[in-house]
Amino acid sequence: MTAVFEIEPIWEPDEERVERSALTAYERWLEAERGLRFDAYSDLWRWSVTDLEAFWRSVIDYFAVEIEEDPGTVLAAERMPSAEWLPGARLSYVRQMFRDRDPEAIAIISTSELRPLERLTWGELERAVAEFAAGLRRLGVGRGDRVAAYLPNIPETAIAFLAVASLGAVWSCCSPDLGAGSVIDRFGQVEPKLLLTVDGYRYRGRDHDRRDVIAAIRAALPSLEVVAVLDYLGRERPADTIDFAEISEPDAPMQVVMVPFDHPLWILYTSGTTGPPKAIVHGHGGILLEQLKRTALHVDAKPEETLLWYTTTGWMMWNFQLGVLLNGCAIVLYDGDPLHPGPERLWDLAEESGATCLGGGSAYFLRLMEAGFEPHGDGRELAALHSVGTTGSPFPPEGYDWLAGELGPGVWIFSGSGGTDVCTSFVGGVPTLPVYAGEMQGPALGVDVQVWDEMGAEMTVGEVGEMVIARPMPSMPLGFWGDEDGSRLRDSYFESYPGFWRHGDWLEMTPRGGAIIHGRSDSTINRGGIRMGSSEIYRAVAAAGAGSDALVVDLPSEDGEGRMELFLSLPDGRVLDDEERRRIAGAIRERCSPRHVPDAMIVVPAVPRTLTGKVTEVPVKRILMGADPAQVVSRASLANPDAIDWFVAYARRVGAGDPEQG
Repeated sequence: MTAVFEIEPIWEPDEERVERSALTAYERWLEAERGLRFDAYSDLWRWSVTDLEAFWRSVIDYFAVEIEEDPGTVLAAERMPSAEWLPGARLSYVRQMFRDRDPEAIAIISTSELRPLERLTWGELERAVAEFAAGLRRLGVGRGDRVAAYLPNIPETAIAFLAVASLGAVWSCCSPDLGAGSVIDRFGQVEPKLLLTVDGYRYRGRDHDRRDVIAAIRAALPSLEVVAVLDYLGRERPADTIDFAEISEPDAPMQVVMVPFDHPLWILYTSGTTGPPKAIVHGHGGILLEQLKRTALHVDAKPEETLLWYTTTGWMMWNFQLGVLLNGCAIVLYDGDPLHPGPERLWDLAEESGATCLGGGSAYFLRLMEAGFEPHGDGRELAALHSVGTTGSPFPPEGYDWLAGELGPGVWIFSGSGGTDVCTSFVGGVPTLPVYAGEMQGPALGVDVQVWDEMGAEMTVGEVGEMVIARPMPSMPLGFWGDEDGSRLRDSYFESYPGFWRHGDWLEMTPRGGAIIHGRSDSTINRGGIRMGSSEIYRAVAAAGAGSDALVVDLPSEDGEGRMELFLSLPDGRVLDDEERRRIAGAIRERCSPRHVPDAMIVVPAVPRTLTGKVTEVPVKRILMGADPAQVVSRASLANPDAIDWFVAYARRVGAGDPEQG
C-alpha cells in the first residue's frame, strides 16, 4: 500500500489563486483588525472552534452584517440544543442581501426546458421582490405566517422567497415533481396561509400537469386562504385560484421587516425515507451568518463570480444557492433534466452563462464518468470555469481523478458533506488547500467536528467513528415544527451523546487534515469487529469494472456473525456469472478486507435512491429485517420508487424460506 507521505494531491492552488481567494482576504483582515495571524488553515480552524464568540463576531464585522440592538454578546448561552445567539438583536436576511449592490450587475441567470436564457440585474431583482412583497401584504401575509411554495427552480421562486422573508413570514417549499401525498405530509405540518404553485412543469421533454395535485393539496390543507398559480405550461388556471403574476404591486417600494435573530426564516424537510419527514425550522440570523461564511470562505463566491449548481427546490442546495447571492455572486438557475437532451446540457449552460463554479450531486458526476463524457468535447469553451463542486453522497477517488483528468490543473475540485438539518456543510472545500482524491479538504470554520467511538471518546486520526459536532453552530435548527417540548429534536441528534450533536455519518479525519465520509453510521458494515462504511464497498465494486449500481446491507443472524448481501443492478448486456462474481469479490477483498466479501451477490432491476441520489440502505435493511415498508420508506421520497418493490417482494420470499439464490 502507498504510505501516507507518498500520497500526491490531484490539485494545488497556485500563488495567484491563494492570493485572490476570499479566505486569504479574511485572514488578512483578522491580522489587521484583530491582531490574529495563522500559519496554516488548521490553526485558523482550531481558533474558530475554540473561541466561538470571537470567530462569529469576526464574521459579523467582516461581512458588515446590519444588526439593530446588538447586545454585544454573540453566544449568550452555549448549550445543545437551544444555544442562544445574539439575544435581543434584530436583523434581516433580505436587507443584507441587497446592501450595496450595483443595480446594473447581473444577479440571476436562468433557463429551463421551457424557457430561453434570461438575465436579471440586481436592480430588477430588488424591484421584483419589493413589488411581490407588497402584493403579499395586500393578501394578508405578515410576520410569522407560513407561505408554501410548490414551485420549480426558476426566478419567480427566488423572488417569492425573498419577498416572503422580507415580511418576516416563513417560507416552505417542495419541488413540483413530488406527488400529492408527499407534499401534504410536509405542508400539512406547518398549516400554510398561502400556496404558490405552478400549473405544471417540463422534465426530459415531457410536460407534467400538476393541477390535479394542486386540487388534492387544497382539499387536504384547510389553513389555505389563497392559492396562486403561475402559468408555466400554459394550462387553464383552476377555479378559485388567483394569477401568480398579478400578485405584484407595480412600483411598490422595498419595505423590510427587521426580526429577532431566531425568527423563523424557512422550514426544510428531511427526506422522509425512514418515516414522516421532519419539518426543520431555521432562523434568519443563523442562516445569514452561516451562508455568508460558507459561500465566501469555503466556496470562494465573490461579486465577480457566477455559480451554477444543479438542484431542485426540494433540496437544501437550492437554499445554499440563494445564499451565494449574499456575497454578491451571481447564480444560474436551471429547471429540467441535467442529462436532457444529452449529458452536455449543464456544461453547455456553464459555457453560455460564463459560470465560474459548476456544482451538483455526486451521482450526477459519476453518471457522466461512466458514460465517458468529455466536458471539453465538441469545442466547448469553459475558460471561465475554475471550480467544480459535489455533494449529496460520498464522492469516490475515481470521481476526483476523472474530473481532474478532464478539467486540468486550473480547476479546483471540492466536495462537501453536511445536511438539511443545518443547511450547510460540516466538512468540505477550502480554496487555499490541496485536494486529495477521495477526501474533502477539511472541517468548516466554526464547526467543531470530531470523531467519536460508541462510548463518547474522541478517536485518533485515521480511525473511523461517529461524526460529532461538539459545540453549537448558529444554523442548527430552532426546532422541529410542532415539536413543542423539543423531544423529537433531542431524540434525533442528542440522544446518543447528550449535549453533543451526533449526525449519523461515519467520519474519518486523515493525516493531511482532510475528511472522508464512510456512509451512514446506522448502515455500517461490521464484520468480525472491523467496521466499514458502505461507500468503501461501493468503491471496490466500481474498481472491479462491473459498471454496476450497488446496495449493500449487513443483516443480523442468529449466530451473531451477520449476513452481508450485495445487491447489484447491472448494465444492459452484463450478467452476474462466476467470473464477474470473482472479479467483484477480489476487488472487495483487496480494497476492504476478506471479511467484507459478501455472503451473497444478488441481481436487482434497480437500486432505490432518494431524490438527491443517495442509496437507501437503511430502509432496505429494515424491510429485509421484517419491518412494514410503509413505515420505513416514503415512495414519494425516492427518485425511482418502483425499485423498492423488488426488495419488498424479496423480503417476503426470504420470510417464506425461498430467498433469491446468491
